[in-house]
Amino acid sequence: MTTDEIVFFWLRRDLRLKDNAGLYHALKSGFKVIPVFIFDRKILDKLEDKADARVTFIHQQIAELDDELKKLGSGILVKYGTPNKTWEELTSSTSYKTRAIYTNHDYEPYAINRDLEISKICSAKGIEFSSFKDQCIFEKDEIVKDDQKPYTVFTPYSKKWKSKLNEFYLKPYPSIDYLHNLHKIDCELLTLESMGFEQSNIPLPSKSLKESTLLNYSKNRDFPAIEGGTSRLGLHLRFGTISVRTLAKYALERNETFLNELIWREFYMMILFHFPYVKEKAFKKQYDNIPWINDVEQFDKWCKGQTGYPIVDAGMRELNATGFMHNRVRMITASFLIKHLLIDWRWGEGYFASKLL
Repeated sequence: MTTDEIVFFWLRRDLRLKDNAGLYHALKSGFKVIPVFIFDRKILDKLEDKADARVTFIHQQIAELDDELKKLGSGILVKYGTPNKTWEELTSSTSYKTRAIYTNHDYEPYAINRDLEISKICSAKGIEFSSFKDQCIFEKDEIVKDDQKPYTVFTPYSKKWKSKLNEFYLKPYPSIDYLHNLHKIDCELLTLESMGFEQSNIPLPSKSLKESTLLNYSKNRDFPAIEGGTSRLGLHLRFGTISVRTLAKYALERNETFLNELIWREFYMMILFHFPYVKEKAFKKQYDNIPWINDVEQFDKWCKGQTGYPIVDAGMRELNATGFMHNRVRMITASFLIKHLLIDWRWGEGYFASKLL
């Protein structure tokens, strides 16, 4: 009896089949492909809200992808655990011989260290670990100053970004054309309850973008009261349920202001990659010396939308109820926390991170 040689494709911030760089390369590798998603306990065990809307969203997207793949006789192998232990087990299976793990780049410090650990596991077993650019148009050192140092100011970064953009960078990967190279598997999807979570009742935003929203984006985006003034696509970009290449090409043809917002997203990804300390400390290091008051009672009122300042409270209550807060209101509420209450920005960032979709 021969053992099948396979490669794994590890889904992370790329929850789609269409125009997926890493999936495309896996499917073109010459081996059958098993898609894998890991509900990472290193992240999930820190969540206090067991009805976390982000977990519900991810589970929903994985379920939809699994349904699509089951029609092709395949599916997604879904695991709940730590990535290093999970990959140790999967690559030690006697049911098949693992030739490679394919995935897409992630740029957060935790993700970079996680991938380094997995690549070491693979190296020790003679398994290839390959990662590809997918969640942005330009990454890492692709947009830098003439002296090869990273930009720290947006405007010159955006000018260089636009000057380098051409059709090559917007060309989609035809990953769906090769789905016949998936390995035939029969596996059952994990439930939220089996992982200790429950369904969130917060409404999840659609990944469709109305053309009217995009065409009127420049004049409507600054007004929180306008329904449909913004795209509400942040969650889908965050977890890759839509392709940034598709969206950037669409914006390039219709609205430069919207394209600029996509560039802002990549600017901050570049900052995070080159200056990973910003995850825990201020970008300008002298701001770490600010003597914060950190009044716990005032912070609690801010979180609940009970400060007595109408626009601050309206924004925080909307966030708590829907997982959404307009960008301009985010600026107001964050500035209020830092400048008026003198509460450490990291407290606010942590709260936003736990609520924003």
